[in-house]
Amino acid sequence: MFAADFAAEFADVLTRFAQDCGDARVRTAVSAVAARVSAPLRVAVQGRAGVGRTTLARVLDGAGRRIVDTAADVAVVVVAEVVKPEDRAAVARWRDVPVLVVCNKADLTGPVPLEALRRAAGAPVVPAVALLADVRLDHEAVDALRTLTAAHPGDSADPDVRLVRLLGRYGIARAVAALRDGADPSELPGLLRGLSGLDGVVAHLDALTAPSRYRRVRAALTDLQSLATGSDAVAGVLAGDEAVLAVMTAAVDVVQAAGLVVDPADDPAAHLRRAVRWRRYSRGPVSPLHRACGADISRGSLRLFERYR
Repeated sequence: MFAADFAAEFADVLTRFAQDCGDARVRTAVSAVAARVSAPLRVAVQGRAGVGRTTLARVLDGAGRRIVDTAADVAVVVVAEVVKPEDRAAVARWRDVPVLVVCNKADLTGPVPLEALRRAAGAPVVPAVALLADVRLDHEAVDALRTLTAAHPGDSADPDVRLVRLLGRYGIARAVAALRDGADPSELPGLLRGLSGLDGVVAHLDALTAPSRYRRVRAALTDLQSLATGSDAVAGVLAGDEAVLAVMTAAVDVVQAAGLVVDPADDPAAHLRRAVRWRRYSRGPVSPLHRACGADISRGSLRLFERYR
């Protein structure tokens, strides 16, 4: 039940409301709230020369993240092989936002010692091969791969320089192996993306930015509440399911990113159990952020329970 992006749905509801609203002042204000809710996450990407910082920034931008230099929601520090003093200094510079260290070019270093790198960097570490995350194979590249595929596995012929720049030797080896196993060339970009580790990087960024997304939705509700005093229509939007479930889903992301489990079952008994459990959690010895999240999960669960009544 938490797979749906209720925050995106909520932004769509606000956008449609603004389009139909006859009050220009309210229309402008609600449109601005919708834009803030749906805005992409801001990611600052830093790293030493030669570690693949530009490549990683490009593929993250393609994955829907907004690359910025300042005012970021999360910072990424790109390293390769080892964490150097300048990498630790880059991590330390971001005091007010979470930091993820990406050990790029993991194909060149063998198994990445994540725990050792995490201790050295003082931040979470995830491996990646950013070069393979957004591969575009033209006819020339496909023909070159087919030539290598047709060669005997024991042959020592080297791939051309252009193919090495495009895929790296690891990417070439995996692409050739896939073609020999019967893969269609059109399948190779997806296969290589799976090997790139980009999905793991994005998943870690989503976990680290869960509190930012939650605060964004809560801020939107606060802005709408100030408008609702003079608009029954805005008050109706605030009371609707989309608003309640948007903030609940954002709260679920926060507590699950912290390692807690939220029962995803979608039946009346589960909704009621979840409401009770997270109301109790919100009244326990937890941080203000988790106290608010617990209350919002409980509130959303009760709304889901009411649907069955």
